[in-house]
Amino acid sequence: MPPVGYDPAMTARPADPSETGALARLWYDGWQDAHAAILPPVLARAHTRASFAERMAAALADVRVIGPPGTPLGFAMLKGDELYQFYVASEARGAGIAAALMADAEVQLSARGIETAWLACAIGNARAARFYEKSGWHLARTMVNRLDTADGPFDLEIWRYEKHLARR
Repeated sequence: MPPVGYDPAMTARPADPSETGALARLWYDGWQDAHAAILPPVLARAHTRASFAERMAAALADVRVIGPPGTPLGFAMLKGDELYQFYVASEARGAGIAAALMADAEVQLSARGIETAWLACAIGNARAARFYEKSGWHLARTMVNRLDTADGPFDLEIWRYEKHLARR
């Protein structure tokens, strides 16, 4: 019997390989919504649906998902000590999914022995910045983040957020 208050729709789980396409679409749509208007056009051209699908397939072992199997509503992708990617479907925003997914990502990072985690936020992505700050992350500094694109490396100045994680 599940614990009292347990809601499977709000519980993060490992991504299933069968969800790769749906996760890549969610990522592509979320990237377009949050970044296409504030980042250089060269990045928008480099971020194709195919590029998101390839990157998702390669990183699937480090992806946690919230939502029914086959219909992800959000995901978090970890990379070392970084919360590397974090997206929630537009239709699922405001339902608490982002907070539940963030809490799970922090638990996963802590379980890896990470004491201070970080994430990159595109300069100008105020909605994301507000959420990170509400979640206890702080703006540590701006920095140059090297992005891998099909056209080669691209250096982008970003806001670096950090959070000290409780030991688990």
